[in-house]
Amino acid sequence: MAKSRQYYSVDLFSGCGGLSMGLHKAGFKIKAALEIDSHAVRAYQMNHKKTYVIKKDIRDVAIKEVKNRLGKKQLHLLAGCPPCQGFSSVRRLNGTNVQDQRNNLIMEYLRFVKALKPLTIMMENVPGLIKYYKFHEMVTRLKKLGYHVAVEIVNIKNYGVAQRRRRLVLIGSRLGEINIVQGNGKKITLRNIIGREKIEAVTHTKDKIHKIYPKHSDRVMKIIKSVPKNGGSRKDLHWRYELKCHKNDNVGFADIYGRLSWDDYSTTITGGCLNPSKGRFLHPTKNRTITAREAAMIQSFPKKYRFPADIGTVSLGLLIGNALPPKFSYIQSKSIRKHLDFHLNKSAEK
Repeated sequence: MAKSRQYYSVDLFSGCGGLSMGLHKAGFKIKAALEIDSHAVRAYQMNHKKTYVIKKDIRDVAIKEVKNRLGKKQLHLLAGCPPCQGFSSVRRLNGTNVQDQRNNLIMEYLRFVKALKPLTIMMENVPGLIKYYKFHEMVTRLKKLGYHVAVEIVNIKNYGVAQRRRRLVLIGSRLGEINIVQGNGKKITLRNIIGREKIEAVTHTKDKIHKIYPKHSDRVMKIIKSVPKNGGSRKDLHWRYELKCHKNDNVGFADIYGRLSWDDYSTTITGGCLNPSKGRFLHPTKNRTITAREAAMIQSFPKKYRFPADIGTVSLGLLIGNALPPKFSYIQSKSIRKHLDFHLNKSAEK
């Protein structure tokens, strides 16, 4: 029987650690993580205490700094989720120009691939990136570097995560053909994740993160209380509760001030997940948004995952909403580990 190998990874743009959690669970030792946001670094370090975190803009990080963490060890997987906000569906619906400097960070990912020569790579991003010419340029250059590359847009709901969340996934390998894992399609609903038996009432919790959700004016609370339970939307409201900004026929974002449904998936947990004016984030039956803990659990973070409780509702929502769901990361990382096992054990037998 082949000896179990220790595999090493690096997490670029690590955020609060959703991708790293999946890597760790799949058996990868994370030698370094790169992240610029101070709140995200705090959250990451609270949960991944053994990982060395480089808190810098990736454009200012010398390759040598990461190589020093690796020493003479082979890098088996370089993973990362470069922020490309200009291509998010919300930005496009807003009519916002996609010329965002962060769109170019995928080329920084390529810089690290070229220098570190990992055996495998994994990158996750927003679906709109697939139309970006620099993304196609990056894929072409990866292939010239000897990587077999697979690219696909998938929906996280098909991987046992209780939310609809379309994401572009790229994986590659220098060892041979590699495929993106397909989900089993089993439906996990909101009730399965944050139902009464899964998490205690806000009034009885000792969890500071579960106590975090926005407080509203009397006017907004009247609107929230009037939205029908279990899936209702602002379109169900009596006209007297309708906000002035919603009265025009061409107003988009129909989900704002909408309730989630117990027996369905959540809508995508975004950075605005703690604000009812940003999407369908009202609790199915309670007169409030989902709490920060509930949002994190819908993202597939375990109930005990730690977040800083003193950074404000907006910042906490961004940390949670911008994360890669750990369960999805684990499924893809586990498949990559099997790929490494197969090829490296095969080489060892020769």
